[in-house]
Amino acid sequence: MLTCIIRYHIDPTKRTQFEEYARNWGQAIPRCGADLIGYFAPHEGSSTLAYGIYNVASLADYETYRARLAADPLGRVNYEFAQKEKFLLREDRTFLKLVSAPHGPGRSA
Repeated sequence: MLTCIIRYHIDPTKRTQFEEYARNWGQAIPRCGADLIGYFAPHEGSSTLAYGIYNVASLADYETYRARLAADPLGRVNYEFAQKEKFLLREDRTFLKLVSAPHGPGRSA
């Protein structure tokens, strides 16, 4: 299992648009095959950093998911919304693998 963490730099004056974008992905991402953990908007501290986090089984599954997302009607609308509103200043994707499981006292990895 891989976790994709998308770090967004957003326009702090367009946080409402980012939140709409995140809600749309909350519908489209699971439908297209990824396990969405969530989208996170600034609350305290930085007013420009936001995150989207989801799991995929492998990079091959990620590629299949991305193709489904690009073909999804809400996915297309959301991509266009971001382009039109220009609230995303930058986005970076990182794929991480969980290495600390299982968690809890008395368990060994």
